[in-house]
Amino acid sequence: MLRIRLRRVGAKKNPSYRIVVADAKSPRNGRFVENIGTYNPHATSAEAVNLQEDRAFYWLGVGAQPSDSVARLFKANGTTERFEAIKSGRPVEAAAEEAAADA
Repeated sequence: MLRIRLRRVGAKKNPSYRIVVADAKSPRNGRFVENIGTYNPHATSAEAVNLQEDRAFYWLGVGAQPSDSVARLFKANGTTERFEAIKSGRPVEAAAEEAAADA
């Protein structure tokens, strides 16, 4: 089973994270399939999460499950709502335009 989860990078006591798609059994900083974004918890602006939403939509569509922390980031970023809209039949282009308008 594939998971969308955080991979820790950065200096000691100053973490930043990559949002990656990895096998559920691989270690936290082990092998991964694809890097789809970054998360900086120390960022003061809305740019804390940089995400390739089209790749996130693809992996969610093929069955990858987000971890609890990534699901929280997706919900705060609006990615979950846009993915649900795509699943319900709205075109991908409309969701991408909405994502660009939110940014």
